[in-house]
Formats: sequence, C-alpha cells, structure tokens
Amino acid sequence: MKFQIAYIPIGVGTFDLQSAQDQFDKSIAMLKSITNECVFPEKMLLKIEDLTNFLDTINPNLIILQNITFANAAYASEILKKFSCPIILWTLREPVIDGQRLRLNSLTGAYSAANAIKSFRKNSEFEYVFGAPDETEVKSEIYTAIIATKTMCELRFLNLASIGHTPQGFGFGRALDSEIMSKFGINLESIEVRELIEKAKNYDLCDCKSEHEQAKKIIVGLEKIPEKNIVDFLKLYKAYKTYIKENNIGAISSRCWPDFFTAFGTPVCSVLSLLNSDGIIASCEADVYGSVSMFIGQKLSCNSTFFGDPVSLDENKNTITYWHCGMAACNLANEKTGAQAGVHPNRKIGPVMDFASKACDDVTIFRVGRKPDGSFRFFIAEGKALDAPKQFCGTSVVVKTENNAKDIVYNSIKDGWEPHFVVIYKNVVRELKKLANMLDIQVCLY
Repeated sequence: MKFQIAYIPIGVGTFDLQSAQDQFDKSIAMLKSITNECVFPEKMLLKIEDLTNFLDTINPNLIILQNITFANAAYASEILKKFSCPIILWTLREPVIDGQRLRLNSLTGAYSAANAIKSFRKNSEFEYVFGAPDETEVKSEIYTAIIATKTMCELRFLNLASIGHTPQGFGFGRALDSEIMSKFGINLESIEVRELIEKAKNYDLCDCKSEHEQAKKIIVGLEKIPEKNIVDFLKLYKAYKTYIKENNIGAISSRCWPDFFTAFGTPVCSVLSLLNSDGIIASCEADVYGSVSMFIGQKLSCNSTFFGDPVSLDENKNTITYWHCGMAACNLANEKTGAQAGVHPNRKIGPVMDFASKACDDVTIFRVGRKPDGSFRFFIAEGKALDAPKQFCGTSVVVKTENNAKDIVYNSIKDGWEPHFVVIYKNVVRELKKLANMLDIQVCLY
C-alpha cells in the first residue's frame, strides 16, 4: 500500500479569508518541500460538506489537521469517525495583532479539535505543533512526525523471523506472535536452527559463488580463516539469504550459540554481519525485541545499527563500551582497519567480525524494552561514538554519553533493562519520542 499523508485545512467562512488563503498556500508549499507523499484539497475546507467530500477521496496513513481558521468540533469528529491513523494537530499563529479583527482564531479551533480527538480516542495521544508554515520549528516538527509515522507503518508490514529459541537465561528476547502483532503490527514467523543448518549442508561451494565474491570484497583477512570454516560460512550465508528471500523476511533474530559451534562447526556471526550490511536486520542470541530495536533504528537513520552488550564503564572519560562476539554490520567498521575477520572469543572458531566501529558525532542508544508487567518502553540516550581502537575480541563501539555515563549505567540497571542495546548512527531522539507517542509506549530518557 502506498504511504499517504493528508493535509486537511478546516475552518469557517466568517473569518479573514484573505489571511486564511495566504496561510493555505504557504502550508501547501511547505509540505511539498518536505514530502511528495501528501495529498491536498483544491480549496480550504470551510464547510462540513466540503470536508466529507474530500475525506471520501483519501486513504491516509497520517493526517495533518490544520485549523486554517476556527472550526467547531464537528469538523474533527467527521475525520475521527472515518480514520484511525495518527494525527498532527497544527495551529496557525495569528498573522497580525493590531487591535483590530481576529483574523484566524486557529488556536481556539485547536482546543475544539483536541477535545474531540481525546473523546473519540480516549487515552490515545496525538502530535501537536503551533506556528506559521514558514517557521523552521514547524517544518522540522512535521517532517519528524512524518518519518516516525512511516517507520510505524513499515513495522506493520514487517515479517520478522525468529530463527531458533533464546538460550537458557536469555528469555528477555522472546516474543509472542500475538503480542508483537498487537503492539507493533509485526508478523512473527518461527523456524528451527536445524532447518537452516540442514539447508546449508546440502549446498556445494559452487552454489555459493556470489556469496564468496561478496564476502571477499567486504571482509578483510577472510583468507586467514581455515578453508573448511570459510566454506561452511558461505553455505550458511546462502541458506539464510535464500530463506529470507523466499519468505519475504525483513528482519531476523537468530540463535547463535551453542548450536552453530556444536552442530555445524562454524559460527553464524559473520552471516549476521553481512545480512546487516545488506539491509536485512539481524540480531543474535534470538533477541526478537533487539531485532525490532535495530529495525526502528535503521529506518530512522537510513544506516546500519550496532547491536551489543554494555560491557565497560569509564567514569573519567564518561564513556560506555558496547560489544558483541562479532556480528556487527561490516559497513560500521572503522575506516582505518576495515571489516576484519577473526575467531570467536570463547570458542576460537571463525569467521566472526573483529573490529572497532567507526566514529560518529551524534548517536542514539536505544532499546525496545518490556517491563515486568508486560508493557513496553523505549530506552533512549544521546551520545557520540568515539574513534577508539577495538576494545575486546569481537566488535565494539565506545560511546561518550551526553549525560553522566555512570548515572546511565546505574539507573538502567536498577530500572531492570535488558542487556542488549542498539547504537543508532544518528540523533533520532525526536523521532523515537514521536513514534513512542503514536504507539502509546513509555519513553525513558537517560
């Protein structure tokens, strides 16, 4: 389904229509400058009949409801009866204050619309912005809400595959298909690890030529890994890619240990790394909500995300190090070293990725978490990814946090957060807050 934004300017004809028309024209011009996915009425909707006629022509994923002048609650009620998608309520600033006539009275109209929204949707939230169409903050707020809405819609069309079960003691990553469908709209599929292992075993090296060429171009030092492990890695990569393509999968959460060491003899880490570089979200240790966190981060940043554990705190440098065994996306590797291949730090079998991640001036630490009562929450913190050397065997990123790193660690532990986090290579705090608002999820800023 094509993503659609509907601009709905409501009002009545008893205010200053010259001022209203000027705001109408400027609003359309501004929206066209930030998106090509918006539909517009031919004229301001100053009668209920005009409004309902326009509503019959649209199928929006997001509504920008603007009081072009004052309009009573009947206008908003018509919209609410027909659509359940997110709403941005936009109030226009009075264009002139000169002791004469009130030109628009948009603000009073917003109160009427907001009252109707809360009555129809009970505890549901909506976005709100105040100001003229030529104001930078207005443009930025609306654009951010559009990006958040698109991400929410993409979640609803996501097929996420859980490949195997979480290891013992890692239950925080498990998800029920009904639960994740109800909150995010995600379709959760499941497959056993042995099915992909058996699929991989049935391939020959000659079946994996394209995978081999890709790996040689991207992974530095792959040739240093024993040949049998390289061959097994390529066969496993092809098995994952084939399953993903045949089933239209957009994200996976994959079991990794001990199965791939004990039943296959080669780790899956580098497979997940290449999938992440390809734009297919892949978390390890079968962490479903880790995968959801990565998907959200990738959509908001248009870049791969780092998935890992917080393993080190440096109070003096105000940094937290995030690390994992070796499945970070190859395109996140520090440019000085490239995406180096290595062996698993515990099992001493390769290939896994073994590098420090690249620097970035603005990153967001993020996690879709679940509280003991089953409700969801977003962990959000800001920081900077440093140009630091590899911290431990595997892949790592050192984040200098905006707020006190020690407080972040202490408070997040005391608040019972899961041990997997995502480092998003962009500041997307505003987008995440709006997405949480749309999904009715608690925001926890650290």
